[in-house]
Amino acid sequence: MIFHKTTLQDAWLIEIEPRGDERGIFARTMCREEFAAHGMAQDFVQQNMSTSAKAGTLRGMHFQRAPHTEAKLVRCIRGAVLDVIVDLRAGSPSYLRHEAFELTADNRRQLYVPPGFAHSFQTLVDDSEVSYLVSAAYAPQSEGGLRYDDPLLGISWPLPITAISDKDATWPYLVPNGPPIF
Repeated sequence: MIFHKTTLQDAWLIEIEPRGDERGIFARTMCREEFAAHGMAQDFVQQNMSTSAKAGTLRGMHFQRAPHTEAKLVRCIRGAVLDVIVDLRAGSPSYLRHEAFELTADNRRQLYVPPGFAHSFQTLVDDSEVSYLVSAAYAPQSEGGLRYDDPLLGISWPLPITAISDKDATWPYLVPNGPPIF
């Protein structure tokens, strides 16, 4: 695997290194020792997936509060998404900054999302599927989210929103100079 630093503290874009022959390819998508060497979570307790029928579908901006904070290892296994993360950790040099990454079935890139980040994605094509590992079990009482269109974040989504859940459309806006989430 090739680990690329992002502009956000502790977040990584990971490229797999496929090896191929007449049968196809083989590649590692997770390695405990390599993740530890980069300061990343190494234990994942749950794997989630989502499918989206239409381009423009938006999911997120989700996070889990302490004591159930979670790291995620996100990969698009069919189609294409724009994956966006926001650093919510007070005191981090990248606090309240976001970065976007195109994850596709073709580029096979993965995104490591550290604990204390909000995570979201928008599908870029019809019939997209995302799979991700999480380091903590889902705890509904610790769930939180941000508005996808929060002016304090200034995220530019590439497509008009074609589908979004009621919950994701109504998360609260951040309060300027408000209390930190983490």
